[in-house]
Amino acid sequence: MLIPEDKVMAVQMKKTLKYIFIAAIWLGIWQVLASAVVKEEILLPDVPRVASALYELAGKSGFWKSVLYSLVRITAGFSAGTLAGIVLAALTSFFPAVRTFFSPVMSIIKATPVASFIILALVWLKSGNVPVFTSFLIVLPVVWANVATGISSTDAALLEMAHAFRMKPGKMLTKIYIPSARPYFSAAVKTGIGMAWKAGIAAEVICTPLNSIGGGIYNSKVYLDTPSLFAWTVAVVVLSIVLEKLLVLLIDFGERRSGT
Repeated sequence: MLIPEDKVMAVQMKKTLKYIFIAAIWLGIWQVLASAVVKEEILLPDVPRVASALYELAGKSGFWKSVLYSLVRITAGFSAGTLAGIVLAALTSFFPAVRTFFSPVMSIIKATPVASFIILALVWLKSGNVPVFTSFLIVLPVVWANVATGISSTDAALLEMAHAFRMKPGKMLTKIYIPSARPYFSAAVKTGIGMAWKAGIAAEVICTPLNSIGGGIYNSKVYLDTPSLFAWTVAVVVLSIVLEKLLVLLIDFGERRSGT
C-alpha cells in the first residue's frame, strides 16, 4: 500500500520541526551556562560569539581550503578502507586459512587506541598522509567484519539450488552473495564514515598538516581562542552530519536502482 505523498511530507516536516525544537533547547541551555553560570569566554563562549566566529571563518578562503583538503584526505582513507575491507571479507569468507591469518591483525587494530596509530604513523609517514592512514585503519575492520558476516549469512538453500543448476560463479556473486551482504555493507559504511571523520580530524589535530581542519582546531587551542575553537568544532559536526546524510542517500539510491 502506497502512502500519499502529502502524508510523507507531513511526517518529514514534523520530524524536522522536532529536531529544530530540540536543537533550540540545547542552544538555550548552552547560552544560559555561558552567560549566567560560567561567565568566562575563555572557558565557554556564548552562542552569538561562536556564531560570529564561525561567520568570520566562513568568510576566509583558508577555511574552505582547509575543509576541502580535510575532506579529500579523510574520504581517501575511508574509500581505501572500504575497498580493502570488502576484498578482505571475500578472501577470509572463502579461504579459512586467510581468515586465520588476518583475524589476529583485525583484533589488534580494533583494540589499539586511535592515538597510538596516529603517533606511530607520524614516525612512518608525512603529516599530510597520517589522516588518510588513520581513517583507513578505522574503517577497515568495520567493513571487513560486517561484509564477512553478510557473506556467511547467505541462505544455504539458495547456494544449494545454485550448485544444483550449475550457476556460474559470477552469477552467484551478483545474484546471491552481493544481495545477502548488501545490508551489512550499508550498515558498515554508514557507521564507518562517522568514525573515519572523527579519527581523521583527531589525526590532523595531532600532526597538524597544512590546510586542515585539525590544524585550525590546534591553533585555536594554542592561542586560547575559545570562540574559534568552538566554531571549528561546530564546522566539524555539521560536515560530519552532511557527509553521513549524503552517503545514506547515495546508498539508498543504489539499493533502489538494484531493486532491493
